[in-house]
Amino acid sequence: MLKFWNSLHRKQELFKPLHDQRVGLYTCGPTVYHPATIGNLRSYLFEDVLKRVLIFFGYTVTHVMNITDVGHLVSDADEGEDKIEREAKKSGKDAWALARENEALFLADLKKLNIIPANILPRATEHIQEQIDLIKILEEKGYTYRTSDGIYFDTSKFPSYGRLSGQKLEEKKAGARVAQNDEKKQASDFALWKFSPKKAKRQMEWESPWGVGFPGWHIECSAMSVNYLGQPFDIHCGGIDHLTVHHENEIAQSEAAFEKPLANYWMHNDFLLVDGKRMGKSEGNAYTLDEVIAKGFDPLAYRLFCLGAQYRSKLNFTWDGLEAAQHTLEKLREEARRLSDGVEPSETFLSAFKSALEDDLNSPVALAVVWDLLKSDESASVKGATLSYMDTVLGLGLGELVGKRVQAPANIVLLAKERASAREAKDWKRADALRVEIERAGWNIEDKNRGEFDLVPKRKI
Repeated sequence: MLKFWNSLHRKQELFKPLHDQRVGLYTCGPTVYHPATIGNLRSYLFEDVLKRVLIFFGYTVTHVMNITDVGHLVSDADEGEDKIEREAKKSGKDAWALARENEALFLADLKKLNIIPANILPRATEHIQEQIDLIKILEEKGYTYRTSDGIYFDTSKFPSYGRLSGQKLEEKKAGARVAQNDEKKQASDFALWKFSPKKAKRQMEWESPWGVGFPGWHIECSAMSVNYLGQPFDIHCGGIDHLTVHHENEIAQSEAAFEKPLANYWMHNDFLLVDGKRMGKSEGNAYTLDEVIAKGFDPLAYRLFCLGAQYRSKLNFTWDGLEAAQHTLEKLREEARRLSDGVEPSETFLSAFKSALEDDLNSPVALAVVWDLLKSDESASVKGATLSYMDTVLGLGLGELVGKRVQAPANIVLLAKERASAREAKDWKRADALRVEIERAGWNIEDKNRGEFDLVPKRKI
């Protein structure tokens, strides 16, 4: 039986969906002011594995992921410029065009990582009326107040504020993520609607009952989740950085408006570190997937790298670690090609695989089961069927390779034989040059004993 760590209760719980075999899943999507980093993408990989596991266990999943194309300010405390408007000014681009450009890059990244697209991808800018309507409900119930720069949610009116983070209202003091604003009643109060600056016209602004402006960041998720999934729904996901502010605020405004839980399970992945440090532009380590590819890595090697750690643990990215993941991926692909199509998978190995997944998506243990399978005495057809079934969760494209060993062209085989001769003569410079030539032609060479080798086609990106 599936068990997930529920951040709301800070413990692992048996998963019980609201509607038998149907699951409503909401995942916080990107703020499309710049291309996603590999740190951002770790969240979407975790959520993809979660969705694949739910499907693997027989559930039908309705997945909603928002696109934040307005309203996310530089500070979580509702201070500073809108991130998209700011980047548009810096680049000289139209804010709308910039948002669409980065959205397209994000969706392309998901495809490269073999992430199953969400069923519904609503944009914040296309749901302004729904957000206004929700703010009206909160206003009618007495949860809002007006300042010179917007309409705010009064967290003191919501007694259970802080339940998700475990902090009481009086403990949420002004700090790094919640800056002091003299017009706020409490430091934790947050903007539902921001007014456009009086001396400057924004590219993205709308009429509202309170004045021309734009929605706050948090209100979009509440408005769109209830619109597409109802309230409550089953699972809400995001990065651990969303837990203390964004998700806390979502809960407050949604439950204040509709007087019922927003979601029953809250799941968060931990940070991706780079060489032991936090990822960030100031650190010069906010790598994108395209930068990873430009260095010669397969994007699915990064997927495998992330699978090597449980989603709730910090994961330290290094280029050496990614290179090891790439070699492992190539080995898995070659093993898959050596197998044959089968009908009946191994119940023993599938049971062990399922047990790992049931334990809060324990992907490292699940991968260990895959290797145990490949080393086992099971027949090639049983291994092939089992690996294909497992790969519906792993998403590494191994199932499509089972039994499809590819013969290298004669000219590539000739180059490989010439390289083997160079190695035997200890002409390492010539051998290395030939390896590079073979790889540029789209093939990897795997050395075996006594001058033997395998030629494996590179995956096209």
